[in-house]
Amino acid sequence: MELWRKNLYILWGTQFLAMVGMNLVVPFLPFYVRQLGVTDPSEIARWSGLVFAGPFISAFLAIPFWGNLGDRYGRKIMVVRAIFGLALSQVLIGFAQDVTQLFVFRIFQGAISGFIASALALVSTNTPKDKIGYAMGVLQSSSAAGMVLGPLVGGVLADLIGYREIFLITAFLCIVGGVAVVTKVTEVSRVALDSRTYTVRQNYSFMLSNKQLRLVAITLVVGQASVLMIEPIFAIFIESFTPDTRFISTLAGSIFSIAGLFMIISAPWWGKRNDRKGYKKNLCFAMAATGVSYAGHLLVVDLFQLGALRALLGFARGGALPTLYSLTNIYAPPDRRGGIIAIASSLTILGNMIGPVIGGFVAGQFGITATFMVNSVMLVTMSVVLWRLLDESPHQDSQLSITRVETETSLMQSTGPKTPQTP
Repeated sequence: MELWRKNLYILWGTQFLAMVGMNLVVPFLPFYVRQLGVTDPSEIARWSGLVFAGPFISAFLAIPFWGNLGDRYGRKIMVVRAIFGLALSQVLIGFAQDVTQLFVFRIFQGAISGFIASALALVSTNTPKDKIGYAMGVLQSSSAAGMVLGPLVGGVLADLIGYREIFLITAFLCIVGGVAVVTKVTEVSRVALDSRTYTVRQNYSFMLSNKQLRLVAITLVVGQASVLMIEPIFAIFIESFTPDTRFISTLAGSIFSIAGLFMIISAPWWGKRNDRKGYKKNLCFAMAATGVSYAGHLLVVDLFQLGALRALLGFARGGALPTLYSLTNIYAPPDRRGGIIAIASSLTILGNMIGPVIGGFVAGQFGITATFMVNSVMLVTMSVVLWRLLDESPHQDSQLSITRVETETSLMQSTGPKTPQTP
């Protein structure tokens, strides 16, 4: 087997294990906060928001640092550091004695891990140029699969064995993947692509001075923040539908996974629709439909209706973020595209970071219902703003896909990780 394929498949498996492990904890995180001694419902909501946002806060600050080290000392060592660092953080979280320790350890998790970004950098710099697009797609599919399977399995395991044990299982999965990377992945030195480079400050200045890129940037932050507002309190919302809490984590995990599954299913459909209808129409429709779907959560009366609504929500969400990144690609000049995309990724992290904090605060002050109302209004309002101000996307020339591949490779080699996700 070719070396690059071997590396890709091992990293796919390792990333899948890491993403499954990380998403095992999503459905019951508010319940773990409660187990650590927080009993007041409003305080549970606030702490859940902080704990959920913790890794995003530290990852937002740490990503450039780890990227620079990867450029200097190699990408494989960054992958190894990230996966074993993630394992260590999960052990610490599993032994947390109070909610303050939990928050600190979640901050540590975001600062030390960053596996997805490191894996993307390693694959992109050790794969033949004409295979990079394929390799990126394969590697990203492991994240999507892990994000769907993790909450479902995590909910079941939490009901069967308890919360703390889940974090230790996650650590074990990360260690298994880390050993595979150390023993099986080989990094080959590659010459960086020759391209003109700009400083981060110059790219920020360009993005803010360009009307269309500025609008896309605002949409990335607002869109991600509005979606992530709901995540920390969703398990508590599900709990309100059933008096039987024996299997509440299983229910939360199952219903939580529905949206992710339909996001995976809908992505190809949205891509084809972009080619036929244009990016502007699709983006506005997807964001408005997402907002309406969240508002619909206030009208459901049972878990079956909620599950159906989550499917609709996932289908709509599948068209928003990918379209925004496509518009970023189109509006950014070729010689700046890598830097602009990196900024867009940082803005996505910013939205991921502030969304749970806002959601936890709103839920704590005004109740869970208010969180869905605020979330829905933000998304629908943003879709109206986009409809009025966003230009129809310029024509994509036939070389766009090639340029994108070259940009992704250059970005990974020059600016380091660019993913909003943690790990």
